[in-house]
Amino acid sequence: MDPGLDLLLQQQLAALQAGARRRRLRPLQMVGGRLQDAQGRALIDAASNDYLGLSQHPLVKARAAEWAERHGAGAPSSRLVTGTREITLAVEQKLAAFKGCEAALLFSSGFQANATVIPALARVGAGDTPNAAPNAAAAIFSDELNHASIIHGARTARCPVEVFRHNDLDQLDHLLRRHAGKPGRKLILTESVFSMDGDRADLPALVQLAERHGATLYVDEAHATGVLGPQGRGLAAQCAQSGGGVDVVMGTLGKALGAFGAYIAGSRTLIDWLVNRCPGFIYTTALPPAVLGAVDAALDLVPGMDAEREGLARNSQRLREALALRNYDTLGSTTQIVPAVIGAEQDTLDAAQGLEDAGVLAVAIRPPTVPEGSSRLRLTLSSALSEADMQRLLDAVAASLPSSAADKA
Repeated sequence: MDPGLDLLLQQQLAALQAGARRRRLRPLQMVGGRLQDAQGRALIDAASNDYLGLSQHPLVKARAAEWAERHGAGAPSSRLVTGTREITLAVEQKLAAFKGCEAALLFSSGFQANATVIPALARVGAGDTPNAAPNAAAAIFSDELNHASIIHGARTARCPVEVFRHNDLDQLDHLLRRHAGKPGRKLILTESVFSMDGDRADLPALVQLAERHGATLYVDEAHATGVLGPQGRGLAAQCAQSGGGVDVVMGTLGKALGAFGAYIAGSRTLIDWLVNRCPGFIYTTALPPAVLGAVDAALDLVPGMDAEREGLARNSQRLREALALRNYDTLGSTTQIVPAVIGAEQDTLDAAQGLEDAGVLAVAIRPPTVPEGSSRLRLTLSSALSEADMQRLLDAVAASLPSSAADKA
């Protein structure tokens, strides 16, 4: 062992502790479909991404168990080594139909997909191996509030990255015009629903910009899949109905779909190319049968959950209105992700603790995840919350987040 490394790690952990930035894992469990803390106290979950409550749906759990029993607990290797099971192909076909695309490809996580597909796309036309050097002429244009996985993918691409102000399409247009006439692909990266602010990208306008400048549009639908768009198919699907298309759609299976993993959806050619050139797919063990069963069941359920989506939207608006009464900035949220900006880190931690004392689990989001001075509570709702749960949440906000707290922001 390296005692010097261990000592250095201890010192850095102590520095994080001193700055109130040390993160710790905490025990929580689901009992009878309800969240409980280590003492067995029930908590209202206003922190997870299980937006439709499908992780606890009987059909999703039953099909996961059934497919594990029929096909085994795990996948033996990567899909290019031991072959692709028919159940995997069937789920990908169902995902592609759900997203209105020609084809889809499964990944192990959203972070893995963004971190490996983006640099792979930057290498288009560069070399003949998955690890070829990036195309020096490629350029990436990324919204400043994109998720850390997108940022990581853009940095790993090792090509010029232009970061545009959040949802500022005039600036994006200016940056794209600066690259007009230059060789190589231009890749625009955005989320459709931004994970920390809960607002939306203007996808129709982005599609027009991409078409005008000959750019490829890559959209992360992690927080829209299952919740927004026609039958919960996402904002990219809604955009396609209006006559414009997104080139590359990424989404996750562990949020509204209640399972695990991620996908890329697009043209058949795109998917075939990723099978040959994306290291994150080539060198990763396939998803296990239980996960595939859960995803398969969720895809059967989601299109028919319009009532749940409508209730989720109503409750999200009720929460924004309750926070507005206390002068909290919710950053233009229009979705089930509702931030309450507090500002100072310790004040945000105290607010999260106050809500937990009242029986509500909410997350304090601090730098480096968000900019300095914008620490916030990130409240996320689920259609699985009953009216009694929702009222208890609103009462906790009223009791634990007095309007005077907002004045510290």
